[in-house]
Amino acid sequence: MMNDTNIGERLDFLRSLQRRMSAYDHAMALIQFDGATSAPAKTADNRAAAMGVLSEEIYRIGSSDETVAALEELDARKDELSQKERRQVYLLLRDIREMRKIPQDEYAAYQRLAVKSDAVWHEAKERSDFGMFLPYLEKMFETEKRFALYAEPDKDPYDHCLSKYEEGLTRETLDGFFGSLRSELVPLIAEVSRHPQPDDGIRFGDFPADRQEKLAYRLMETIGLDMGHVGLSTTEHPFTTSFGSHSDVRITTHYHMGDFVCSMYSVIHEGGHALYDSGSDDELAYTVLDGGASMSVHESQSRFYENIIGRSRAFCELIFPTLTEIFPEHMKGRTPNELYLAVNKAEPSLIRTEADELTYSLHVMIRYELEKAVFDGSIKVKDLPFEWNRMYKEYLGVDVPDDRRGVLQDSHWSGGLIGYFPSYALGNAYGAQLYDKMKESLDVEKLVASGCISDVNAWNRENIWRHGRTYSPSELLTRVFGGPFDPSHYVGYLRTKYADIYGL
Repeated sequence: MMNDTNIGERLDFLRSLQRRMSAYDHAMALIQFDGATSAPAKTADNRAAAMGVLSEEIYRIGSSDETVAALEELDARKDELSQKERRQVYLLLRDIREMRKIPQDEYAAYQRLAVKSDAVWHEAKERSDFGMFLPYLEKMFETEKRFALYAEPDKDPYDHCLSKYEEGLTRETLDGFFGSLRSELVPLIAEVSRHPQPDDGIRFGDFPADRQEKLAYRLMETIGLDMGHVGLSTTEHPFTTSFGSHSDVRITTHYHMGDFVCSMYSVIHEGGHALYDSGSDDELAYTVLDGGASMSVHESQSRFYENIIGRSRAFCELIFPTLTEIFPEHMKGRTPNELYLAVNKAEPSLIRTEADELTYSLHVMIRYELEKAVFDGSIKVKDLPFEWNRMYKEYLGVDVPDDRRGVLQDSHWSGGLIGYFPSYALGNAYGAQLYDKMKESLDVEKLVASGCISDVNAWNRENIWRHGRTYSPSELLTRVFGGPFDPSHYVGYLRTKYADIYGL
């Protein structure tokens, strides 16, 4: 039995362990961020070598007998721990037990592969050449499947991958979720397609990068980001990352010179992630609880700010004077209503990140079906371009002209994020239900119209952000919703919005 002194020592060890692991995560995140933003094109091997060494150290620290013994002692006396301490022990033990099942050399090799794979993906996308990326993607899928079987040999390996991003998520659950969405959204999309499309010409023109950057910073301020703790960079595929704790968060965007809307909404989307990441309670810093409850909950925040707030009529009216100031020649004679209609135009398209709210989940379904098919062996990795193009025609009725705008458009697979994509669709649905709950106590439309997004942020901080990973995603959402997750909120939100836009 442990006495009080021993458990105190073990808790000191727990805190020290998390600070050390946070420092290594900080260093690895910086290397990854540099590779995706400003590193010279031919430096991937150098970064891969550094990542290999750092990952070996993380493996050594995390899987050592001393670490496991201390955590297992704490787990045995969890009734004497606080709720947050119990959660820390649970998450660390879960991840460390999984890590110990992976041979150290394979773990380090995977980190090196991810760096090289990402670098090759960037070049392959630029050249629209899937063939040059194929060997790396095959290794990535093989490794993810092998690691899943190491971790849980009796579990479907794709279910294991899904649960890394949403605790407890399975194919069975997603098949039901996507099936219900498909049955509701496909007829709605067909109904919308029979009506005249709004003019979206307001979004197209000549928009220099320096002016778009100015807009990006104004957007960050408008949605309430703390610019002393959140930075902005550019990259091929926008993303958000945190360095060590919630006090240092970076977002990225990509400027399309002919369409300011692409970067505008990627900044708001990534800004939603950054609001969540930077909104954790200070006491969670440098612990495994400092971050989002899951990627689906994270996406609920990014998609909430991008779409429910950012594409609302109120926000279009709020931001229009800023657009007029930054792009005066282009916005002359235009109106906030034109902007609102343009950014909500519903039409099947090629690029997921530029898709409208109504068709977006179909893009996610395609990626989900493809990942499942590779994992169950019904298709090979080399078949992905053909199957991608076939499914885009079947699901969305569009022809894919090249790999750059097809199977190479997303960065996720190059970094091993297999099983991540469903988080976007779940996040959409979570966000709609959160919105309905928020409206019980806030007049959201009025607050946004008056520029008081800080009140919306305060609600999210109190109910979601401050908790970090203290609760499992299902526990957190049940606390906020006051009941179970119900995707009908999402369908209802879309029906109401698009009925108004298209006069259904």
